[in-house]
Amino acid sequence: MRLGLYLNLYGTPDERPRLADVVEQAKLAEQAGFEWVVLGERHLHRPGYHEILTSMTWLAAHTSRIGIATAGIVAPLYDPVVLAETLAHIDVLSGGRVTAGFVLGYRPEEFALYGVTQSERVARFEEGLEILTRLWTSDEVTYDGKFTSIQEAYLSPRPVQSPRPRIWNGGRVSAVLERTARMCDGWTTSFNELDADLPAKISEYLSYPRGEGTLGQEVILCREGYCGATSQDARAALEEPLRDLYDAYTGWKRTSTDVSRYTQGWDEIVDRSVIGSSAECADRLAHYEALGADGIILRIQPPGMSQADALRSIEAFGELV
Repeated sequence: MRLGLYLNLYGTPDERPRLADVVEQAKLAEQAGFEWVVLGERHLHRPGYHEILTSMTWLAAHTSRIGIATAGIVAPLYDPVVLAETLAHIDVLSGGRVTAGFVLGYRPEEFALYGVTQSERVARFEEGLEILTRLWTSDEVTYDGKFTSIQEAYLSPRPVQSPRPRIWNGGRVSAVLERTARMCDGWTTSFNELDADLPAKISEYLSYPRGEGTLGQEVILCREGYCGATSQDARAALEEPLRDLYDAYTGWKRTSTDVSRYTQGWDEIVDRSVIGSSAECADRLAHYEALGADGIILRIQPPGMSQADALRSIEAFGELV
C-alpha cells in the first residue's frame, strides 16, 4: 500500500521558522518509505496557513525522492496559465515528483478574496484544467474560453514527467466522480468519508468512462491516522488536537452537507480512520486495500500535536510500509 503524509501547514505563534517541522517530517517520511508528502490549501485563517505552491517548492528543495502532491489546490481561484507554469516548474525543480491534486473549493470567503464568483467554480475548474493539461502536453496552445483566452501559447520548460504529472481531483458527489474520471487520473476522498459509503462510491467512480488522455483511475483515500504503541497511546496523542481542528471545520464547512461529521464521537472517527496500535493500523490498511484503495493519505498531525508525537507515528507507519 502506498502511503502519503498530509502535512500540517497551519501556522502557530511559536512555530519554528522556515517550515522546520514540516521539512523534518517530510525527510522522515521519505526515509520511512512513504510515496508522497501531500499539501492542502487554506486562506483567511487568522493563526496562519503556509501558502501551498511555494511550500511545495521548499519541500522539493529539502527532499530527493518522495513525491510532492497536493490534495488539493482550489483550482477555480487561479489563472490557469499561471498555475500550469508554476506546477510545471516545480516538477522540473523536483526532478519529476509532482502530483497535482485539485478541488472545487467551498468557502465563500476564499472566492471573495480572489474575486471569483463561487457559482462559476465548476465552469472555471473544467476550463482551467483543460488549459493546464494542454499546456503541459502540447507544443503550442490556442484556446478561446469563457474566462481565459490564449493565442499560440506554450510552456518552456514543460514538466519533466512524460506525458505530464498525474492529476487528482477531490469531492464526493456524482458530478465530481464523473468529472474526475473524464478529466483526471485519480480520485481523492474526503477525510471524513464513511467506510460504509466507500464501496459504492469507488464502484461509481470506476464505472464512469475515462476521458481521452487520462492516465488511469486511481483511488486515493484520505484518512485520519495515528500509529501508537497501543490504541490508548494513539488516542492520547491525537484526540484533543483533532477535536480542535474539527471545531474549526464546523465553521469553515457551515454551508456543506457533511458538517455534522465534525461532531462525531471518538469511536465513529476511529471507524473511518487508521488509528491504533501497529497491528490495528496494519489491519486498517489491509481493509482499505481490500476495498480497492490504490493509496492512502494520512493526516497524522493536526495543529496542536507535538512534533515528537508526529515523528513517532510517521516512523511507526513506515515500519508497516
